[in-house]
Amino acid sequence: MLIEENKPLAPFTTFQIGGPARWFAQATSEEEVAEAAAWATERRVPLFVLGGGSNLLVSDAGFDGLVLRVALRGITATDAQDQSGQRIYQAAAGEAWEDFVQRAVDDACAGIECLAGIPGTVGGTPVQNVGAYGQEVASAIARVRAFDLSERAFVEFLAAECGFSYRRSRFNSVDRGRYIVTRVDYRLTPGGAPTIRYADLQRALTARQAEGRELSLAEVAELVRGLRQSKGMLLVEGDPDCRSAGSFFKNPVVGEEQLQRIAAAVPKPPPRFPAGPKPENIGRVKIPAAWLIEQAGFTKGYRLGAAALSSRHTLALVNLGGSASPGDSAGLGSATAQDILALARQITAAVEARFGLHLEMEPVMVGF
Repeated sequence: MLIEENKPLAPFTTFQIGGPARWFAQATSEEEVAEAAAWATERRVPLFVLGGGSNLLVSDAGFDGLVLRVALRGITATDAQDQSGQRIYQAAAGEAWEDFVQRAVDDACAGIECLAGIPGTVGGTPVQNVGAYGQEVASAIARVRAFDLSERAFVEFLAAECGFSYRRSRFNSVDRGRYIVTRVDYRLTPGGAPTIRYADLQRALTARQAEGRELSLAEVAELVRGLRQSKGMLLVEGDPDCRSAGSFFKNPVVGEEQLQRIAAAVPKPPPRFPAGPKPENIGRVKIPAAWLIEQAGFTKGYRLGAAALSSRHTLALVNLGGSASPGDSAGLGSATAQDILALARQITAAVEARFGLHLEMEPVMVGF
């Protein structure tokens, strides 16, 4: 396996930010994953696993270790053996997530259609328990296969063993850095109905029903892509709002006492959504981070040098990077990682000052 030195990492991230990797390798098989892990262990250098780079902020100094880009490919589909009528898709970790969603929609298999348009790779989805527009991957994952860096062996986890919760799993919490995901098995439903929980999707469903028909999986996927694009969260060549890591802050989950404190700080009741069905979420609600940011005084397009809030959604921080802004005679230089963090800290401080609530950053921070 080729080991490169001083490899620029910015081109591998949607932020287009970050310094070089001291060493860099690309694994196209499980054998190469194990080989790269052994290489790093023998030399006692840190190891970072890179997927699609869509939920990542790399420091300006880069990463003083081995960056392993997981590029395993392949998707197979078989009928479930439990007479459920469902279909099991085994997707290699390096497959583009959007391609996998489209494959499922083309096959008329329901379960991930609301996750269309999300950048990144299959291997990153269980780590963050990726979710959007009323779906989370946790509801469709059957099994996760990974390389255990501690035991130096491949292991498999059933969904119930992955510790899924809102934007969390065992892979980014209690076992952070221990496993390299190589394959994810999804349990999808052939001929199943799309998930219609998000308000905009419900409105579209009502319109279709008035016409005497239901929304198809393909229509839901396209509606979701349209919603993402309207918020600058669909990767479109040349769109400066796309140079981001998507949602930069997690929607905080709060209890009744915190909710009352937030409500007391604003003239109208704050928007809220169910926190989820898990026992620990009883009596708790989710508050939109974008609303908190706006109430703290930030508007779409707010700039701090070349770092800015998206012009379409206050939840995304963007790298204006060389794009000319209205009134500018020339484009800006690329934002640095420190620029992005400076803006993020300004936002979190303002939200905390107004609501007593600390926003948690969502992207993975590398090399800091």
